[in-house]
Amino acid sequence: MALKATIYKATVNVADMDRNQFLDANLTLARHPSETEERLMLRLLAWIKYANERLQFTRGLSAEEEPELWLRNDYLGIDLWIELGLPDERRLKKACSQATQVALFTYNSRAADIWRQQNQSKFRTYDNLTIWYLDDAQLAKLSALASRSMVIQATLQDGLIWLSEGENNLEITLDNWHQPE
Repeated sequence: MALKATIYKATVNVADMDRNQFLDANLTLARHPSETEERLMLRLLAWIKYANERLQFTRGLSAEEEPELWLRNDYLGIDLWIELGLPDERRLKKACSQATQVALFTYNSRAADIWRQQNQSKFRTYDNLTIWYLDDAQLAKLSALASRSMVIQATLQDGLIWLSEGENNLEITLDNWHQPE
């Protein structure tokens, strides 16, 4: 018997002072049976970082040909491709060739450091790739905010992300591992 996805609902209020973007959204996230709560919350954080009313969660782990999130334009092109984890070079190349902008959110400090060292020279060949890294301690605090029904206030300013959910408050700093020149 196949396991079903667990559904999470998030009401999110985003005030992105850096981009002058203000947005209220009701999001539905499906957590794949093999997905951790940390990864689910990182997907939500990625959505918050690039908040846009047209930014959509895809089938994620269930569809290898799709990113975790994408922003499609009116002509079905991909303006933004958001990936999570430590993808191989072929996946990055595909994303960078199909999308105007690619954002990768990495985590898992031990494996991420090794992956970064092995691939750093290749990053320079992609002029539309941004890589963000979230350390294990911050990811653990982020996942502590997870619940099946969340109401999250997010403020982004000067590269910092402040999240509040009920009585819980969290400041997140994403390390920028690669930025297009």
